[in-house]
Amino acid sequence: MSASSDSARVRARDVEAAAGRIAGALSPTPLHRSERLSQRHGLDVWLKREDLTPVRSYKVRGALNFVSQLSPAQRERGLVCASAGNHAQGVAFACATLGVRARVYLPRTTPRQKRERVAGLGGSQVEVIMHGDTYDDAATAAREHAAATGTTLIPAFDDPRTIAGQGTVVREVVEQLGRLPDALVVPVGGGGLLAGTLTWLGESGTTVIGAEPLGAASMTLALEHGTPVPVDDLDPFVDGAAVRQVGVHTHAIVAGHRPRLVTVPEGRICVEMLDLYQSDGIISEPAGALAPAALGPELELEPGATVVCLLSGGNNDVSRYAEIVERALVFEGRKHYFLVEFPQEPGALRQFLDDVLGPDDDITRFEYVKRNNRETGPALVGIELGAPENLESMLKRMEATPHRIEPVSPDSPLFTFLV
Repeated sequence: MSASSDSARVRARDVEAAAGRIAGALSPTPLHRSERLSQRHGLDVWLKREDLTPVRSYKVRGALNFVSQLSPAQRERGLVCASAGNHAQGVAFACATLGVRARVYLPRTTPRQKRERVAGLGGSQVEVIMHGDTYDDAATAAREHAAATGTTLIPAFDDPRTIAGQGTVVREVVEQLGRLPDALVVPVGGGGLLAGTLTWLGESGTTVIGAEPLGAASMTLALEHGTPVPVDDLDPFVDGAAVRQVGVHTHAIVAGHRPRLVTVPEGRICVEMLDLYQSDGIISEPAGALAPAALGPELELEPGATVVCLLSGGNNDVSRYAEIVERALVFEGRKHYFLVEFPQEPGALRQFLDDVLGPDDDITRFEYVKRNNRETGPALVGIELGAPENLESMLKRMEATPHRIEPVSPDSPLFTFLV
């Protein structure tokens, strides 16, 4: 495999060395063929199950490679890091395994499941600090602590040691598959996994596709500007990949190789999360479902091509599934909300149901406010359709009713209170 760009100081041989360092602490993760995705897309689709590492994420690879290279003085002073959750778990595992103390900064939006896992994996070696609303807020606090104390900062993605560790994923894929895949789909947040993948693969001929959340396409933005720049309006839903600005090292490698980048709507990611759970029995976090969710005709892959999707993590809080189901239904066009003015008289709701709903449609939300001094009262109505194509006929029935009905668009600020 050819080397990556000189400016990033990461080579294919660094990935090989990283694989040797982490072998004693980390067993290879499985590579499974997905019959569901293969049939759906007319491809030969395989899933690299990084959700099955001890920390349920590939992030442990970079952390182990980094910590194993610390000097005795650095080990004595300890480490500090910032993370949306998975990097913190990797650092916690590495520090507990190698006997190094660390302080971990997490944004307050980090799911409880990830917070508890960090504390459990790190034990007495790790102190968890909640700070800020985004990864970047936590990262700022971690850098300030490192500068003030001389503690070593372990970056989530923007360090050659971290990048080399993440690159061991694709090295493992090729060993298990027994050959190079035709295409590799990699989830992208700060770019560490993508950079490590490109470093090891080099000019191998495999098509590398980076999948970013539509609301956090920071690598696409960096390539457009020729340098890392912050995303102004960041959607934190895909928390494992919601990075406001990619790294200098990761950008340099990606810019040197220019892989294909695609953006994936958050609703589509939710649909894939539910398919992974219901059809395959796989618990995936939003970032973990990014790669398989990116599959589609827009990738323009040859029919029957062998495609490996890196399922990067499975740290999903069960309490989030209600929101995931809601986002999936809205994305598929099966869930819709309306503001309805009801006459304040008996039977008004029953008339609405009889006049508007189809036989397979259902009311999933109804919030009504009675006004004693008015003839009508407003209601928020959520309707789940039996099929997306039922919408047009339902809207026609709404036009024929005497009620004043206003759809709540997903672009409306009001929608953020619903989903």
